[in-house]
Amino acid sequence: MISVMDTNFVILADGLQSPSLGWIAWIIIGGLAGWIGSKIMKTDEQMGLIANIVVGIIGGFLGGWILSGLLNLDVEGGGWIFSFITCLIGACVLLFILKLIFGRNKTK
Repeated sequence: MISVMDTNFVILADGLQSPSLGWIAWIIIGGLAGWIGSKIMKTDEQMGLIANIVVGIIGGFLGGWILSGLLNLDVEGGGWIFSFITCLIGACVLLFILKLIFGRNKTK
């Protein structure tokens, strides 16, 4: 018997299904992670909404690479909270690297 799995779900380790995140969810998670990451890294005054979303989404890729590639953690089946934490870690790392490269803007 062949079973077809719905592509909108991710199979977790215990066999339960969790809904996969759509692109709107990634924008929301990325925006929140980028905004909170910019608050943590004290770059919020320099960034707007679009920059927060971009930093959060790129941070998601970077965080996923760090957690799965370097630390060998399974980041695909973690759900909303783990996805947010992954994006937040990646956003903070990305902002730290950008601050090293470009320095801080000395405004007033």
